[in-house]
Amino acid sequence: MAKVIEILVAQYAKKPLYNLEKCKVIKNRGIIGDRYFNNIGSYSKKLKDKNDFHVTLIEKEEIDSFNKLTGLNYENRLFRRNIVTTGIKLNNLIGREFEVNGVKLFGMRLCEPCKMLADDLGEEFLTKMIHKSGLRAKVISSGIINIGDEIKCL
Repeated sequence: MAKVIEILVAQYAKKPLYNLEKCKVIKNRGIIGDRYFNNIGSYSKKLKDKNDFHVTLIEKEEIDSFNKLTGLNYENRLFRRNIVTTGIKLNNLIGREFEVNGVKLFGMRLCEPCKMLADDLGEEFLTKMIHKSGLRAKVISSGIINIGDEIKCL
């Protein structure tokens, strides 16, 4: 079963992400309390289309694979994505609607490795996480997302 295993937010750009048991998600905005919800993320001022910065997701399986491949042991929060999933291939959600506890999301595009994360995680991140470092999603409807919620393709 595809599900949410971790919810992470940061109040400000470049500040550490912290765990939530649940989060309130607002249509056309994102997760209340997250840096991009408040328009103060690292890329907020550079964004032309803010729709794909509402929520970011990453597969736990890809984090584990990266750690195994590199011999590192990075925590999920260091990958700077909001929702850590298991049991689903996020790349398959590009251009599709999906739902988490009644919250409808739309897969906008891949969340590719960036220089900022490579500076934090090492050059391996840029080369070994291409097409594996997550999904950017637009929030279509408001609601609450909890750890353990099932992810359903629509």
